[in-house]
Amino acid sequence: MDTDLLWTLLPLVAVLVDLALGDPPAWPHPVRLVGKAAAELSPLVRAGSAGAQRAKGAAAVLLLAGAAGGVAWFAASLPWLGLVLALYLAYAGLALGQLLREGRAVAASLERGDLEAARGALAMLVSRDTRGLDEAGLRRALAETLAENLNDAFVAPFLFLAVGGPAWLWVYKAVSTLDSMWGYKTDEWRFAGWFAARADDVLAFVPARIAAFAMLAAGWLLRLDWDEAYLHLLEDARKSESPNAGWPMAAAAWLCGGGMGGPAVYFGKPKDKPEFGPEGAGWTDARLANLLTLCRATGLLLAALAGLYALLLKLV
Repeated sequence: MDTDLLWTLLPLVAVLVDLALGDPPAWPHPVRLVGKAAAELSPLVRAGSAGAQRAKGAAAVLLLAGAAGGVAWFAASLPWLGLVLALYLAYAGLALGQLLREGRAVAASLERGDLEAARGALAMLVSRDTRGLDEAGLRRALAETLAENLNDAFVAPFLFLAVGGPAWLWVYKAVSTLDSMWGYKTDEWRFAGWFAARADDVLAFVPARIAAFAMLAAGWLLRLDWDEAYLHLLEDARKSESPNAGWPMAAAAWLCGGGMGGPAVYFGKPKDKPEFGPEGAGWTDARLANLLTLCRATGLLLAALAGLYALLLKLV
């Protein structure tokens, strides 16, 4: 079999494996190694003055991201075994399948009216406090995390995989993992996590916008209200405090007809988030089902485009 073709089809195959398997908890996962290394470095990074914390935080991000990318490059370069390891690293770096599984679990609990189960399942997906959320709040929080994480968990790593192979995917995944652990504006991480947060913003800048427009294309295929979403996308996307999160959230809110944003609690502190989508529109079972289908369709669309590009390269 043509190994060059297999390498060019790697992103497509990785998406299909991810959708089929998700992230079985008993399997080893490179993100856990990155997280463990970050946890070991955390006390050192947080020690000292604000300037020292910024410098050590930046050094730690560069070190861990470089190490993750270097190990992935070395593994994928091995003779015979390299392609197998590359497929595993590519599949493990994508989390669309697991995001959909966990999202469906929360949605199923909401359909049954089991709010306690929904709060517990949702707490595994979000950093906000879910204990005080009523049914409407749980539905809105689920919609928000599905939309935002579509880029963080899938579109951004997929694009880095397509452009630079497993090595660049794992550079991004390491930065994203460190941002999720350190990139908070709390007293504890305000300085030490600054570089991780900014690095993640930079790396996800282009993917977030591609994610939004890919969602519009998938929405068109699914016969959702894509033209209305397009009209409001740019205005709503700019409302977000994050330079990236507003893009997929605004696209999802208008495509599915449910509002996002509003009051939330993070780390015990209330926060008013900017609002996206139709004013006053809640998230019904049908709208959440449409959002889950939209996320899956967006992933398959990008995978299909990558596969088509790989085949065209072989023909020219």
